[in-house]
Amino acid sequence: MKTKITALLTILTVSLVSCTDVVDVEVQNGPERLVVEASLDWEKGTTGNVQTIRLRKSTPFFDTNTTTDVTGASIVVTNDISGASFVFADQNNGEYRTTNFQPRLGQSYSLRIEYNGEVYTAQETMTSVTDITNVFQGREDGFDDEVLEVNVVFTDPPEEGNNYMFKFQREGDLLPDLEVAEDEFVNGNEIEWWYEIDDDDEDLEPFEPGDVVGIELYGISRPYYDYIKILIEQLGGVGIFETTPVAVRGNCINETNPDNYAFGYFRLTEVVRTSYTFVED
Repeated sequence: MKTKITALLTILTVSLVSCTDVVDVEVQNGPERLVVEASLDWEKGTTGNVQTIRLRKSTPFFDTNTTTDVTGASIVVTNDISGASFVFADQNNGEYRTTNFQPRLGQSYSLRIEYNGEVYTAQETMTSVTDITNVFQGREDGFDDEVLEVNVVFTDPPEEGNNYMFKFQREGDLLPDLEVAEDEFVNGNEIEWWYEIDDDDEDLEPFEPGDVVGIELYGISRPYYDYIKILIEQLGGVGIFETTPVAVRGNCINETNPDNYAFGYFRLTEVVRTSYTFVED
């Protein structure tokens, strides 16, 4: 099936007289693939025993209204060190859940999915995260000193190679914002990370007193850092003259038929969560 896009291009001529042309572009949809959302996140202060993996089928890029949940799959996650296995039970809605997962920092885990006669596998290490030590508001650090920003403070551990993902979401907003960071130039130091909603964003208003923003800080592996950084960069690349979004391969491998690879990623992270309420300044 093909999707037809009609783009209206306005061209300013030398005589300052504008004209419009209609350009029809046919976009070929790729094959339907399995999409694996296997984010096993262990929040500090909890047991982390309840974990959920979601499976669905891919949809055309410009189809934002269709979701195809996958049921009938078999999912097992195994600790590669201890050999302990955790079965994720089918909830018959695209979700698969376990209530006895045992997170172990620094240990490797393997994912195995059996679906439609094929076997998908992935491997990842559970990555720790440092604590958030302070959260406050300001106006000085962001791109626009007229708008409010939230500042998150944490101390990077002395060992090199730590990678982080932030998730910011204001109450009432439909989607969160994701940002990533690495310690290449700040290893072992206190880090102050700021986040603002730019008033140039036509879809969102800047923060105002009374707004509540949820904050999550994840410790992530380097391969996942590279993967999610590309996805974040593509979030804005959907304009007619911007970079065309392309399929980004995750770490899930189809052992039965490599050409029929899956989308998505199997990650294991430790996460700290907090929130901040903006006040009059």
